[in-house]
Amino acid sequence: QVQLVESGGGLVQPGGSLRLSCAASGITFSSYGMSWYRQAPGKERELVASIGSDGGAANYVDSVKGRFTISRDNAKNMVYLQMNSLKAEDTAVYYCKAARVVRATLTYAYWGQGTQVTVSS
Repeated sequence: QVQLVESGGGLVQPGGSLRLSCAASGITFSSYGMSWYRQAPGKERELVASIGSDGGAANYVDSVKGRFTISRDNAKNMVYLQMNSLKAEDTAVYYCKAARVVRATLTYAYWGQGTQVTVSS
């Protein structure tokens, strides 16, 4: 059974920091690209950051570049999102996703349950 469990969300003041964690089980973690998505109320889910299976090829949405850092530890089956200089517009539920492209027509993808991040004074 595949499980992705996020943690580390909470309430933080503008300018503050949070570190999200995602623990994966039930998959060969080192074979999966990992991503963080977020969904704010009334908005579509958006890709925030992604990282390759070997820890390379990190990419970010423009709105978080220079403030957020994605990383992973394949020995611990963990992926992280360090969020600094948080803004009110970062408020959302943050989701962890694991994806593995087997071939052009087949991708395995799994989602966590999400963790709430609220940035407010």
